[in-house]
Amino acid sequence: MPQGRQELRRAFRRLEQEAPPWLGSGLRWLRHPRSFWVRWPAGVLLVLGGIFSILPGLGIWMLPLGLLLLAGDVPVLRRPVARFTIWAAERWAGLRSRLWRRS
Repeated sequence: MPQGRQELRRAFRRLEQEAPPWLGSGLRWLRHPRSFWVRWPAGVLLVLGGIFSILPGLGIWMLPLGLLLLAGDVPVLRRPVARFTIWAAERWAGLRSRLWRRS
């Protein structure tokens, strides 16, 4: 299996660990090959929404999520998106542990 695909799988597993159970199961469903017809339009719409984040109701959070959905099918996106996802999940876990430790 190519290195980028392995990294992306590891990133998805890490993200599923940090996300609530209902979101993790949704991510697993979207990763399945049969979800291609949902994953692509959702990924493109999220990227477009992230680009136009200056408009009300849209946000920059949409851009990485859309890229994450598209990365499974676009080989050039796999490695950078996987590395960013793992980095962000680790930062989120560290921040969460510091916040709850202080409470």
